[in-house]
Amino acid sequence: MNYTIKTEGLHCGHCDASVETELMKVAGVTDADADHETNTVTVECDGEVAPEALEAAVCAAGDAFKVVSITAA
Repeated sequence: MNYTIKTEGLHCGHCDASVETELMKVAGVTDADADHETNTVTVECDGEVAPEALEAAVCAAGDAFKVVSITAA
């Protein structure tokens, strides 16, 4: 299952990398691609991953990062 996460607080490539690194730590996540220009993150998963786990990972990447919405793609 894949997810699209709308975020706030991504301002540069370093922000993208921080969020991607934390998301890759979530069990089942196989790829994460953050884009600070659109404030979206595309997440590919092997199986089903709880949206709460994805939100927690984004928030763990830094205090400035917030999740606006998570949709299954």
